[in-house]
Amino acid sequence: MPDMLVKLYDLPDASARERALKDAGIAIKRVMTPDYGKVFRFIQANFSEGWAYEACSAIARVPGGLFAAVRECDGGGRGGEILGFAAYDATARGFFGPTGVLETERHAGIGTVLLLRCLRAMREDGYGYAIIGSAGPVDYYRKVCGATVIEGSSPGIYSDLI
Repeated sequence: MPDMLVKLYDLPDASARERALKDAGIAIKRVMTPDYGKVFRFIQANFSEGWAYEACSAIARVPGGLFAAVRECDGGGRGGEILGFAAYDATARGFFGPTGVLETERHAGIGTVLLLRCLRAMREDGYGYAIIGSAGPVDYYRKVCGATVIEGSSPGIYSDLI
């Protein structure tokens, strides 16, 4: 899968999408160190151990580079349930990912809001561009944030893993 490049100075506005999620009881939160274990276990159980280590490494930076979509508490005592996550500056500076949303929660806009929230945070951190490493759904990233394929980028930084 190729890497993709995103212009962070030309991102779409996600505020209406974020409000729609909030109205549905879903909050996008920057993950803090005390939540490390809960988030790690979520990613490990629903995606992979490798992604869990990669994503949670972004918590160590200040401010943290990991966001989670969380179903807020309701009157029945339910809440705090993690639905998805997105990270940046995890394996390499300037890289977005990994990211994932529970299969049962997909197509509700959670992944799009997580993506755009991370990209906005990267812009706020001073980046002009972001790289989406080993971008799986190329057409999705093109559509949502105008990402372009970086030719000759596969396997990229992941080619030298142990």
